[in-house]
Amino acid sequence: MSTLTHFDAQGQAHMVDVAAKPATHRVAVATGRIEMQAATLALIESGTAKKGDVLGIARIAGIQAAKKTSDLIPLCHPLALTRVAVAFALADAGSAPQVVCTATVETVGPTGVEMEALTAVQVALLTIYDMCKAVDRGMRITDVHVLEKHGGKSGSWVAGASE
Repeated sequence: MSTLTHFDAQGQAHMVDVAAKPATHRVAVATGRIEMQAATLALIESGTAKKGDVLGIARIAGIQAAKKTSDLIPLCHPLALTRVAVAFALADAGSAPQVVCTATVETVGPTGVEMEALTAVQVALLTIYDMCKAVDRGMRITDVHVLEKHGGKSGSWVAGASE
């Protein structure tokens, strides 16, 4: 197993030095979901929520969050992101009513964008909660994880493929 990179030889937290790492094209995809009552999902789907277009606003929130990740996570590097895409899928049949969020983040740089993709998903789902909590306080955000990452020294990783 590898060692933790955010600690120096004395065990002190530090920002990883990426100055000597080459800039490569890096991509990360993360996902998560928010479970809710069927009526809440119908409200989102119809676009008639009191606060407006829930998914449109959540998409913008997710994009903005990816861009601000280094402001939220203390040891993350500020990155020049080249692409952030946030998509939603609504599911009702055969499972708990839910909205699934998937974020894809890209950069050309010396470090990966997994944290940016995870932050985009979390904030997009939190935004859905915020916009719908007046009608459904029991919503549950769950199953947030990285699906895949590509680029850098470690190459590609896809969830489930190497586990």
